[in-house]
Amino acid sequence: MTSPPSRPAAFASPGLRRIGAALLSGLVFGAGLAIAQMTDPRKVLNFLDLVGTWDASLMFVLGGAVVVAFAGYRIVLRRAKPLLDDRFHLPQSTSVDVALIGGAVLFGLGWGLAGYCPGPVIASLGLHDPEALWFVPALALGALAQRWRARQRPSSAADTA
Repeated sequence: MTSPPSRPAAFASPGLRRIGAALLSGLVFGAGLAIAQMTDPRKVLNFLDLVGTWDASLMFVLGGAVVVAFAGYRIVLRRAKPLLDDRFHLPQSTSVDVALIGGAVLFGLGWGLAGYCPGPVIASLGLHDPEALWFVPALALGALAQRWRARQRPSSAADTA
């Protein structure tokens, strides 16, 4: 009688399992965005155009996302710790401050002008969208600028962890 084939040590690595879980989650998320047509900036801009060509269909996408996230958090946070990490990494700050409001306004303006937000534009790369090739480097530059700014202000370092 032979023993079952053993898995290579690399597959037992917690780091590799985390990467695999992140990759699978990203693929499912990206596919959902593409199916919901959130990778099409015209669809998003029509959703945001309340007095013109308003398209309410993305309201169902947003509603579904809220329901899934609500249920998911309720189920997952019952656990003592996540499956692939030592602890949950939840925001420490619950205050509404100028940085939060300013970031939300900046995000909303960018979304309203371009029709893209981070998830859909990254999914658009997989669809060979030429606009995404310009938007993603600008997104990365903005993220790097925010990290640099957070390091300049030691008091906000805990908010970015």
